[in-house]
Amino acid sequence: MDVAFENRKLEKRLCRLVGQAIDDYRMIEDGDRVMVCLSGGKDSYSLLDILMRLQRRAPARFELIAVNLDQKQPGFPAEVLPNYLNGLGIRFHIETQDTYSIVKQVIPEGKTMCSLCSRLRRGILYRVARELGATKIALGHHRDDILQTLLLNMFFGAKLKGMPPKLVSDNGEHVVIRPLAYVPEKDLIRWAQVRQFPIIPCTLCGSQDNLQRKQVGDLLREWDRRFPGRIDNMLKALQNVVPSHLMDRRLYDFAGVRATGRPDADGDHAFDAEELPMPPPFAATPDGDDAPPTAPPPERRVFALTPED
Repeated sequence: MDVAFENRKLEKRLCRLVGQAIDDYRMIEDGDRVMVCLSGGKDSYSLLDILMRLQRRAPARFELIAVNLDQKQPGFPAEVLPNYLNGLGIRFHIETQDTYSIVKQVIPEGKTMCSLCSRLRRGILYRVARELGATKIALGHHRDDILQTLLLNMFFGAKLKGMPPKLVSDNGEHVVIRPLAYVPEKDLIRWAQVRQFPIIPCTLCGSQDNLQRKQVGDLLREWDRRFPGRIDNMLKALQNVVPSHLMDRRLYDFAGVRATGRPDADGDHAFDAEELPMPPPFAATPDGDDAPPTAPPPERRVFALTPED
């Protein structure tokens, strides 16, 4: 196997998937200042790395600022990220806040720390984004994170709710984007190995092995292994919602449903045997990879790469 060829193929696929997600949801536009949240994990390293590659070739002009929140975890190697970012020559900001002590003080031993840790981190990063004049906040959540969130909300929260690729922050001040929305985690694992990112483990949530999210993640990986294509179809389903065939009265006027006397292709086949549709074959892309899920194309394509890129 030609390792260099396979690595180049992976790079092209990552750039294509990220570029298409950005275009599909208009995540980044000309003149944006994008704050890339860098944790020291494989996902955020990959996000910054791919955005820098797209920045060099996209016709849109935008600025990248890498931001890390040093939460004062014991043993955190504070020099790793500054050294790495200085080597890239990118503008960056390290925000130091001792949220570690707060979380350890408030959360009993053995309990999940993610919720409180996330709330504290979110508030600090919103403030930093305001101070830096960022127009977008980019997070490193990938395809598998989005589907894990969907299943977690279904299983434990009784909600049909996922993790959107673009949304307004809960304080209404910022636009949060997830450019890795179409990217499988397994590709990010490979890319982190190829690029040899200086990974920094999280000693808070990273050491909690029995989290519900980890269990759901294991479930998805097993499905992906046993039933190739199932995970891709789950993501496509999030882009192909039929409110009339769900049960949320806020999204569809069930009370107002009346017979019209006209055929309706989306009407209910109440007396038919339930048959699941066969998924359409994946469209082949120039380098032989499966095409990512697509939303209706916007009027202009800025980040989606052409075959020769």
